[in-house]
Amino acid sequence: MNSPPPNVLRLYNSMSRSVEELRPRTPGAVTMYHCGPTVYSSPHIGNFRSFLFADVLRRFVEDRGYRVTQVMNVTDVGHLTLDDIEGGEDKMEAASRKTGLTAWDIAKKYEAEFHDCQKTLHVRLPHHMPRATDFIAQMGSIIDDLLRKGVAYQVNGNVYFEVAKFPAYGKLSGKVLDELEAGARVAVNDEKKDPRDFALWKVDAKHQMQWDAPFRGGARGFPGWHIECSAMSMHYLGPEIDVHTGGEDNMFPHHECEIAQTEAHTGKRFVGLWMHARHLLVDGKKMSKSLGNFFTVADVLGKGYSGLELRYALIRVQYRQSLNFTLSGLDEARSAIGRVQQCRQRLVRLRDGLERAGTADMAAAAAKADAAFTAAMCDDLNVSEALAAVFEFVGVCNRETPSVAGARTALATFARFEDVLGCFGPEPAADATNEAPAELLALLEQRKAAKRAKDWALADTLRDRIAAAGWRIVDAPTGARLEKA
Repeated sequence: MNSPPPNVLRLYNSMSRSVEELRPRTPGAVTMYHCGPTVYSSPHIGNFRSFLFADVLRRFVEDRGYRVTQVMNVTDVGHLTLDDIEGGEDKMEAASRKTGLTAWDIAKKYEAEFHDCQKTLHVRLPHHMPRATDFIAQMGSIIDDLLRKGVAYQVNGNVYFEVAKFPAYGKLSGKVLDELEAGARVAVNDEKKDPRDFALWKVDAKHQMQWDAPFRGGARGFPGWHIECSAMSMHYLGPEIDVHTGGEDNMFPHHECEIAQTEAHTGKRFVGLWMHARHLLVDGKKMSKSLGNFFTVADVLGKGYSGLELRYALIRVQYRQSLNFTLSGLDEARSAIGRVQQCRQRLVRLRDGLERAGTADMAAAAAKADAAFTAAMCDDLNVSEALAAVFEFVGVCNRETPSVAGARTALATFARFEDVLGCFGPEPAADATNEAPAELLALLEQRKAAKRAKDWALADTLRDRIAAAGWRIVDAPTGARLEKA
């Protein structure tokens, strides 16, 4: 069997169940759609494993020289609480009932929190982040076409996609007909021709978020969950896209329904490469509030960890492998980032003449590290192996005394690693503050963020942690810095 050419980006396609070379429809350009948040509660770390996988994918595809257009949706209507059987209450409505806020206010509050988390976790923002509620008209156009083609039908104002009219339904998840029917029978809906049929438009007089039907002959109501992604992806990326990602829980029914309604509408293959991240485990178990192992992003930050440390902990294992999240893993992330940043700081001092430079030009070592990193990432984003290449290079740099040019070469290599993984932070400056351990610098940055957010209690806690380590914070007009106490 022939080996693939070196440095060819190969990714696992959930549809074909095989690793394939990335072959975009337009040479040199890649279109990506990522299932984004349903903004009914605070983002939790399980959500962000999937979102950070998508971010690393986008970063590395750009690193390979492709021009990327990335879209991530914001679901602010239509997502039901029982995803697998098309049942339950709309998640926005359920949150409204529990909190007393309107569904619109719930969406606004948690969308803002999600965007804050993106910044904290150093996510490269998608080119477009559309809200479902802004695309009602486009959803209506698709529904109208599906009704006209006879692959959708209307009962009492509700519109359903008729799964029997799309024989390929189930090809992504691998669920056979009997499995699909058995799952659907859990919640019997006598309106449907087939228990597997899914909603495109729903009518409910009690629902807060409602619109006049955006299709002919329809009743006032609101869209189903699945139709939004078809409308938004086609609006920004056209009828065919190169890569679509999500968590493994999105595969069925959400992605299966996306395929059916989009391909029935366009007559074209919807997605070239489907990619799915595995679930996140916490202390070896599925995350749940009842087990006490449920963490939002804010929970982790409140324990004194930085966004970089959380990002590192969530991306350190290849996206298709199980990842067990623990608080000790965050401590390991802090130590790992510290090793890289301390190495980079020494290189900065050598480059800038603040330490006596040596003679090592670092060219061969940098090229070897760069090649190993690239090979690992080309192998279906094998981040674990890529990090091994990073830390092997750290060891080489620490053993050598680079020349000024060698330090510059090594720093450029680290800058590339940071550009792709986004988990180490910017190149450190060679001033007194940066003589402090990297973990204390991370706490200083988190204190700055806490002060901007007027979270004075957290800011004081972080100050005390820094003081306990033997450093003090000096607040100056040019910004806060650390000095040895």
